[in-house]
Amino acid sequence: MEFALYIIGTLLVAVVVFLTSFFTLRMFLRNEERKRLLELKEHNKSVIAPIRLQAYERMAMFLERTEPNQLILRLNDGNTPNADLRVLLISSIRAEFEHNLSQQIYLSSEVWNKICNAKEETIRIINVSSGKLAPDAPGIELVSSILEQTAGQSPIEAAMEALKEEIRLIF
Repeated sequence: MEFALYIIGTLLVAVVVFLTSFFTLRMFLRNEERKRLLELKEHNKSVIAPIRLQAYERMAMFLERTEPNQLILRLNDGNTPNADLRVLLISSIRAEFEHNLSQQIYLSSEVWNKICNAKEETIRIINVSSGKLAPDAPGIELVSSILEQTAGQSPIEAAMEALKEEIRLIF
């Protein structure tokens, strides 16, 4: 009987030592895994931050290039009729947008939506301004109408402010 108690006592000590070792080792491995994940996240942040900043820069460039004043300066030669200038302006906006479409993965949904809305609103302003004129009217009349509609604040400016605000919050 004494021998059975000795074996049970020894087994009990062995089980306690085993369980203590098991849970200690498990906790250690979990902490190591968390540490590796944290290091990986930090590494990813250091790699992604410059790419993300570049995406913000590209979207700021997109907004600047599609600002009605900039578009007009870049694309209007003074001899283009209303209908042709309208197509040229809208094509330029869409081409710039398509060129920068992949940048949306680095921006918040809110800022991306504001950029998309600014693009659509700018196209709407061009279409409305052009629709008020005869197709063969001089392009300068379209330019004048667009500039009148965007005299207060263009939709591009509002999107640019949202973009700048997000950059200030992140960086």
